[in-house]
Amino acid sequence: MTNVTPEAVATQVEQALETWSGGPHRLTRMDPVGGGCVNSAARVTTDQGETWFLKWNPRSPRGIFEAEADGLRALAGARALRVPAVLAVGNGKDGPPWLLLEYVAEGRPSSGYTTALVDGLVALHRTASTGWGWERDNFIGSLTQQNPAAATWGALWRDARLEPQLQRAYRQGHFAGQQRALLERVIERTGDLLDDVEDEGPSLLHGDLWSGNVYPDGEGRPVLIDPAVYRGHREVDLAMSELFGGLTSGWPGAYEDAWPVDEGYRAFRRHLYQLYYLLVHVNLFGAGFDEGCLAAARGALRKV
Repeated sequence: MTNVTPEAVATQVEQALETWSGGPHRLTRMDPVGGGCVNSAARVTTDQGETWFLKWNPRSPRGIFEAEADGLRALAGARALRVPAVLAVGNGKDGPPWLLLEYVAEGRPSSGYTTALVDGLVALHRTASTGWGWERDNFIGSLTQQNPAAATWGALWRDARLEPQLQRAYRQGHFAGQQRALLERVIERTGDLLDDVEDEGPSLLHGDLWSGNVYPDGEGRPVLIDPAVYRGHREVDLAMSELFGGLTSGWPGAYEDAWPVDEGYRAFRRHLYQLYYLLVHVNLFGAGFDEGCLAAARGALRKV
């Protein structure tokens, strides 16, 4: 067996597979899988010929894999797009925490990939939901994402998205003087900026919808991974998907053809929603994202 995981994790995974199947399983191979910037990951092969996807991290925040499993189950429950099934979660009591998932090999997009992705995301966003927020806090990258029940969408976006990330950035020495004043004006106006979409109501969101978290399976169908789910305004997923280049050919126009957005999205709400993710990147990766935050803040204040 390729020795790429701590022995404690391998032992616990074998025990989880035995519990799942009712018979003993031995790991015969673990092949490293790249692409993640937070956790270690491997494709696990057993003596039964099965393959699974395993991720682990001895330095991960407590509860991060339980939160990811919760999000994957929520997305799967919507029956909108393919999501890897959750097999087991290791809580880190006896070794590093880990998450064991169905292994979904990456393929090439089919001719209907864009249509399937659009239809799936629209179906996900139309999932009947009541109340902004989520039943538990989770994570955006390795940072805590608060999901309190909120009376209004603007209150959730201001108090549980922008404000915590801004305060973290301030503590790390980002933004002062006029820069800080600009960002504080966004905080002050967030409720007003989002008042127009309040009546649209909440959608089930992926929550971290960039191209690295969507890929085609072996049949060319879209697969969603690494969610940060909650009930929020659907344009958040759209804004994040545009931040680093889009999800597929013809994106995001294909989504907007299927479920139009009004002029306020491109005029200012997209900037307001992208500001959150840019602040997350400041807090994870540093000052290289500072100017992007300021540009998004200026864009958010250009309400039509």
